[in-house]
Amino acid sequence: MLSVMTAILLAAGFLLAGMAGMAAALVLAFCINFVSYWYSDKIVLRLYNAKRTNDKELSDIVGSMAREAGIPKPRVYMIPSQVPNAFATGRDPKHSAVAVTQGLTMLTKDEMTAVIAHEISHIRNRDTLIQTVSATIAGAIAFLAQFGYWSLFLGRRRDAGTVMGLILMVIFAPLAAMIIRLAISRRREYRADFTGAVLSKKPLQLASALRKISQASGENPIHGSPATENLWIVSPFKPDWFSSMFSTHPPLKRRIAKLERIVVKKGDVLD
Repeated sequence: MLSVMTAILLAAGFLLAGMAGMAAALVLAFCINFVSYWYSDKIVLRLYNAKRTNDKELSDIVGSMAREAGIPKPRVYMIPSQVPNAFATGRDPKHSAVAVTQGLTMLTKDEMTAVIAHEISHIRNRDTLIQTVSATIAGAIAFLAQFGYWSLFLGRRRDAGTVMGLILMVIFAPLAAMIIRLAISRRREYRADFTGAVLSKKPLQLASALRKISQASGENPIHGSPATENLWIVSPFKPDWFSSMFSTHPPLKRRIAKLERIVVKKGDVLD
């Protein structure tokens, strides 16, 4: 899927300026990815005013789930919000962080453990890096599409075939990139749900936590950047029909149904 997005990016650059446009598009994606790779975790943590925390219970849970996953213990941050939610960030397991809202600590210990296991799963599965790269490429495609839109009116004279190609790029390239990014995000969420259930051995508690987080987020949405939606375990932003259609998360009912089909037997988790 990432290869398809890269192909769309290069095709958009080619339509704009031939081989030079392809090279420029590749350089643009590389530069944005470089910044995202090194600084995306710091940017998103600062965006939500997350602070390092010494909460013993939370720290112990993160440490326990990290050991189960076989990764170094991530840094633990607290976000000053009473709406329960959590996300993971960082370029790799050695440079990772788990951030939870103050509201998440109001859930039961088993529910909180299951949520933390889900976020640890994202780190172990390298989802945080994949999501950052996919979002960056999608953003670069959107930028080129916008550039292509203005070039139709302000650029040099073009033949009919090139003009038609630019029109198709402006309309369909960002849409295709967004759909692919959503597919990546939703697939990774399903995988993190299952891996989190395996690590914590608490699939029903994770399902319960998802219900509570979704309800609380619907009643008191968090104010933040929609670009960070894919990071959270449940979208914390105000839902509407349009955002639901293009959400980075799978339908909550389907996630819960999958978790409820998981059976825990003699300490093992079976699908």
